[in-house]
Amino acid sequence: MHRRRFLDLCLNLLKASLVASLFPEAARASVADRPEAPALHYRPLNGRSLREIARRRLHHGDGRFLNPLGIDRSGRLLNVLSWKLFHRNAFEAQLADQPLKPVTVDWKAASDRLAVTYLKHASLMLHDAGRRLLVDPVFASPFWFMRDYTPLDIDRAALPQPDHVLITHGHYDHLDTASLARLPRDVHVVCPPGYDDLFDEIGLHNRTVLDWYESYSDGEREITLLPCNHWSMRNPVVGPNTGLWGSFLVRSAAGPTVYISGDTAYFDGFDQIGREFDIDLAVFNVGAYEPRWFMAQSHIDPRETVAAFRDLGARQLMIMHWGTFRLGDEPVHLPPHHMQAEMAAAGLSDRLVAWEHGQTVSV
Repeated sequence: MHRRRFLDLCLNLLKASLVASLFPEAARASVADRPEAPALHYRPLNGRSLREIARRRLHHGDGRFLNPLGIDRSGRLLNVLSWKLFHRNAFEAQLADQPLKPVTVDWKAASDRLAVTYLKHASLMLHDAGRRLLVDPVFASPFWFMRDYTPLDIDRAALPQPDHVLITHGHYDHLDTASLARLPRDVHVVCPPGYDDLFDEIGLHNRTVLDWYESYSDGEREITLLPCNHWSMRNPVVGPNTGLWGSFLVRSAAGPTVYISGDTAYFDGFDQIGREFDIDLAVFNVGAYEPRWFMAQSHIDPRETVAAFRDLGARQLMIMHWGTFRLGDEPVHLPPHHMQAEMAAAGLSDRLVAWEHGQTVSV
């Protein structure tokens, strides 16, 4: 083997190993020989209550968290390598069209009541009656080989300081220690259990840890962690699910209620959440959903997002987790187009709020 080919192979193996910490352990071999995907990529609740699951701590295992909403993810790193090294990407011809869009933000555009600013990837700033909630802050690529298509073209020092930082789970594109280290040491972090060592290392000690259906209130707004169908991993050697994952529900001081999905696959419990909470705005992470035979267990796609949005009974829909990092097969700019097409097919175009990175929208 030529030295250059050998080095390229080693680089690809390294990339795949790190990507394995972002995606499910179970993948199904290459496109040519993979079996048909199962009819369901989640575990039906069959009448089970999400609240009862949380009350009985069925998502707690022996030293690890469990996903009572998902199906078995048992597999090997070789399956991940199969996808990254041998899978044929159906979107290959469109990858050259991925736009590079530096992000600028007009912070004065936020209203005095409730507004949402889309920073990049799955990072947003919720402006609520003079307070700010920053969700999953990732200001740059967590890996040197992962291209950032929406570099922040702003003075980081001019970033409005958040009052609360909400972390949905521990994957590197959501819990980025370098970005968190830029925040004030006394900032209040709201997160699921399992990440104390990371926050202690950064020096962020002002934390509230929430399990599913637990809430925090600062006296004006209430933040609740809700179940979702996902998983977490930081280190393939240590293994998955040493930290929990979840969605957030924010009952704002300004009035509207905002649901923030975090990373989630579809599951049949969104209707339970919708019956319990009156949701004005649902913000779903829609990106890195192709190929479905690999991604369906971890990431919802646009068609499933329509179903989840209907299940929730939310009034408006926004999507993020697109445009910044190409973590799936689809080009970074396609999710909004796919989402618009699915909402139009469902007769719900007027409920979808289109936005761009850096844009602030009043709720």
